[in-house]
Amino acid sequence: MRASDADRDRVADRLREALADGRITAEEHAERIDAVYKARTYADLEPVLADLPGGSGPVPAGADAPSAAPAAPPRTEPGTVVAILSETKRGGRWLVEAHTNANAVLGKVELDLRQAVLSQREVTINCTCVLGEIEIVVPPGVRVASSASAVLGEASAPFDDPDSPDAPTVRVTGFTLLGKIGVVRREVGQATLGERVKALAEEQVNARLLGRAHRGAGWDAHQGHRRVVEELREERRRIRDERREHLRALRDERRRGRY
Repeated sequence: MRASDADRDRVADRLREALADGRITAEEHAERIDAVYKARTYADLEPVLADLPGGSGPVPAGADAPSAAPAAPPRTEPGTVVAILSETKRGGRWLVEAHTNANAVLGKVELDLRQAVLSQREVTINCTCVLGEIEIVVPPGVRVASSASAVLGEASAPFDDPDSPDAPTVRVTGFTLLGKIGVVRREVGQATLGERVKALAEEQVNARLLGRAHRGAGWDAHQGHRRVVEELREERRRIRDERREHLRALRDERRRGRY
């Protein structure tokens, strides 16, 4: 019987659980994941799970019922993302390897993980940013562990990590010089502030091209742009205040331990 994309995804989930439990190594996981997304039939998938608990293959979902539309398989992307005097964006349904390198020099790299598939429960994104910006977007329910450092720049991460010990983890490492490394949490489908500013800027350009007859529409776009800029400033203030509260709490804990 031919295997569907949903069947391959279920097998990939079981392999991630086996990796997290220590039943298989990272090298074995990478080899089996590659075999899973090349498999065409259930017979091709059976050897992947043959030595793991829970059976030798996937169970067809809804064999007697109309099947749902299969999910698109994740894209395989290179392990290094580079933006030099340019902007590089990676989003949609893509496979995040155990280690990803993001390099930005006078440019911007945006990694959107909201619909991505993690190759294992914990992945690492190593950032190198010089006079540029690296933005990582994660969905709710993903833990962020950031050790990135900044020299005359900014390195920020959300503090609202999930309480579940089984939550997937995105570990951010590296440094920025005169730049920014930012991790933000957003719902799937929620536009980033950068996307909203870009859309409003395009509206302004279109309004100007339509001439003075549409001055009112141009004014509305201008007002919308000002609102988004104000929201961006407010979000930066919120992140700054959260960081200050976090540092203040750490300082208080050190003082209590000292005395």
